[in-house]
Amino acid sequence: MQVRRVLVWIALLLVGCGGGGGGDGSLDGAVSGDASVQTGDQEEVPVSGGAADLFLPALGARWQWQLLGTVNTSYEADIYDVDLFDSPAELIGQLQQAGRKVICYFSAGSFEGWRPDAAAFADTVKGKPLDGFADERWLDIRSDDVATIMRARLDLAVQKGCDGVEPDNVDGFANDTGFALGAAQQLEFNRMLAGEAHQRGLAVGLKNDLDQIAQLVDDFDFAVNEQCFEFNECDRLMPFVAQQKPVLNAEYLKRYVDDATARAALCEAARSARFSTLVLPLDLDDAFRFAC
Repeated sequence: MQVRRVLVWIALLLVGCGGGGGGDGSLDGAVSGDASVQTGDQEEVPVSGGAADLFLPALGARWQWQLLGTVNTSYEADIYDVDLFDSPAELIGQLQQAGRKVICYFSAGSFEGWRPDAAAFADTVKGKPLDGFADERWLDIRSDDVATIMRARLDLAVQKGCDGVEPDNVDGFANDTGFALGAAQQLEFNRMLAGEAHQRGLAVGLKNDLDQIAQLVDDFDFAVNEQCFEFNECDRLMPFVAQQKPVLNAEYLKRYVDDATARAALCEAARSARFSTLVLPLDLDDAFRFAC
């Protein structure tokens, strides 16, 4: 905004001229990174994206997750999780005008040959196929080039107006990737993603990676989980709830779809855990949806 630009220009001018504390109309605050500029007793004005502008989803938030097909915008949900590349800015804006927050999905740890930036990945960073997804290959997250591409994807999220991001496949160290990835390297990569997202004013969710929740819960704003009830793993996500950060959980088990009694028991457990649970098709194409 124009006022923001003027305030920043004045602050920089005064700092360059040795301007400092209050008195005689000088600025009380100086510009540093994503800090704020203050003018006397006036309210702080954020200089750029970052923590001051960050969307922090609420514990128990209602959500919808659709990555394939024409997005159904009719659900009463606080948050929509949609594909970063396939979702036009107009759709994101439409959802936001209807009072939704929008999380944008992208894969941070796997190569998808159909993405528009696929040519940017060198063959040397492409590893083994993902189990169950033969058209995706694990990435060497130790590569500076991979990190650069992910920063560009975060920039795209900003350009499209996303409120947050869901970087997927951030647990390569626990899989057969074809690379010698260790837990420390995964932590470094995941924290890089979180930090870069926050610098851009984007909320960021930790996708699965149950083994590293204790180390990463402070870095991420919410969790996105698949099938923790099916595999009896939900207790491992409780550090997010303890910090009042939501767990956006999806279950795919056919019994939850076909058996209303089983689904009711699932939803009772989800409410008790304070998880935001959906029963969805594995393809995430809105073929059906049950919300707890």
